[in-house]
Amino acid sequence: MQNYFDKQFELRYFEMNKFGEASSTTILTLLEETAADHCYSINHGLYELEAQNIGWVLLSGVMEMDHYPKYKEKITIRTWLSSYSTIRGIRENLIYNEQGNIIGRAKGLWVFFDIKRRRPIQIFDDIKEKWGSYHEECVNHNISKKMEAIDSGKYASEFRINRFDVDTNLHVNNIRYLQWMIESIPKDITDNYDLSSIDGRFIAEAHYGDTIISYTERDIHENSFAHTIKTQSNNKVCATAKTLWKERVK
Repeated sequence: MQNYFDKQFELRYFEMNKFGEASSTTILTLLEETAADHCYSINHGLYELEAQNIGWVLLSGVMEMDHYPKYKEKITIRTWLSSYSTIRGIRENLIYNEQGNIIGRAKGLWVFFDIKRRRPIQIFDDIKEKWGSYHEECVNHNISKKMEAIDSGKYASEFRINRFDVDTNLHVNNIRYLQWMIESIPKDITDNYDLSSIDGRFIAEAHYGDTIISYTERDIHENSFAHTIKTQSNNKVCATAKTLWKERVK
């Protein structure tokens, strides 16, 4: 494998769920941290980009987990760019346990973004040259395919967007969407099943002070769900997703 970047983590207590395993939102956070460090490693760190009113915004992505690490386990996340367009890049990720076995995979479509003007811009040539690319995909999945929103759902939760929900790009961090979706999933699922995969699309911005509603409905497969997050004031669709859950090993 060429042009990859590795980052190791030791799982900490506050990153655990009530079963002593890393939560799904923890894994997403570590994937985001790895991407940030990959930026920093080529002297285009997120704060340096922010000073230029530039950032990376996630448009869509998929994560698949075979196993969640436990407290004090060490994992390594390997990331690389498999392709670029003028304004976008596809980031691949493999998650390894201490024994070197793959326990998870994730792929994201990211856009280079002018924060002030709220529009995509061309990726710096220096970024492409320093990162390079490797055309192998971690998972064969089309993350650009449109995902239909659901109008409502049997399960719903309401949230107000607070200051800590908004990131340096002045929009809601993608990890918050997963947290809101999980909150609207039936408790018997979250108590007895692990999130096996999530496939999501980020469609429109939500802002500080907005109230959003997280709608969840059972999907066509067993223990699968369709999700849509909308703003309460104008019914604007902000995000859609599908999740699949597998029974937790006792």
